Amino acid sequence: MEARVGFSLLVLMNLVVYMSSTAESAIPRKSTPNPANFIKSSCRATCYSTLCVQSLSAYANVIGHSERQLAMTALSVSITRTRSCASFVKNIAKASGIRPREYRAVQDCIENMSDSISSLSQSVRELGKMNQMVGEDFAWHMSNVQTWVSAALTDDNTCLDGFDGSGMDGNVKAAIRDRVVNVAQLTSNGLALVNRLASRH
Repeated sequence: MEARVGFSLLVLMNLVVYMSSTAESAIPRKSTPNPANFIKSSCRATCYSTLCVQSLSAYANVIGHSERQLAMTALSVSITRTRSCASFVKNIAKASGIRPREYRAVQDCIENMSDSISSLSQSVRELGKMNQMVGEDFAWHMSNVQTWVSAALTDDNTCLDGFDGSGMDGNVKAAIRDRVVNVAQLTSNGLALVNRLASRH
């Protein structure tokens, strides 16, 4: 009799364990998105999402799933492109046949690009210090970053404004405009990701 009871209990316990494991396996597990998907999802917050994904995908392993690292990388990419743009504009200034008004606009643009690089570099350094910051400290430093990135974007647009007006349509304006617009779009995306980080903290 005791043997039968013991056997019955053993069967019952195995049945309970089996049912529990079956129920657990039926519950969908929330998977962690891979870094590439994290970038795509985050870039939806930007105005130029396709450019955002294209410019950041190569850094997926560095970014991981970090909102802060994502913003820092976006700004670093913008710095690299801005430096390249500034170098191109400096070469334009040396070109023969450039008209006086174009030359002045080019010189102003070089100064704007320099200011933009400075503001973006400050922003990256500031974000680099903010890993452990919370509360008012975080908010204050984040406000600095937002101000500097906004200033960099303003510098990009100011460069473009210098080529407005009659008599400024030509090869110089066309060559510079394409590059500066690309830089401005990258900086705009960086600002959007910085704002996203600020809103989620």
